[in-house]
Amino acid sequence: MFTVIVGAIIFIAVLLVLVVLAQNSKGGGLSNLAGGSSASNIIGVKKTGDLLEKLTWGFIVAIMVLSLSTNFVTPNSGSSNELLERAGEDAAPVQSAPLPSAPVEKPASDTTK
Repeated sequence: MFTVIVGAIIFIAVLLVLVVLAQNSKGGGLSNLAGGSSASNIIGVKKTGDLLEKLTWGFIVAIMVLSLSTNFVTPNSGSSNELLERAGEDAAPVQSAPLPSAPVEKPASDTTK
């Protein structure tokens, strides 16, 4: 199940890239790809922009939902917990040894008297 969801995320991400690349910030976009005026008569520039914007938002929401759903279907390997437990058992106990104290220096005698 996890592999299917990740595959769907990758497929939708590729579609999202294609939809974003088909858009034109000046309003041309997909209508200019199919021959200019003939495509404007069939689809219309305004409707093309609306369709591409809705597809973009739909793909974004789908990727977010699928990404969050992978948290619930992630296979539990359990190996990380076992490794942490074995590392804790194998570790040598730390003994607190007294720290060596620094030598105390005597102040130099004042010879200017």
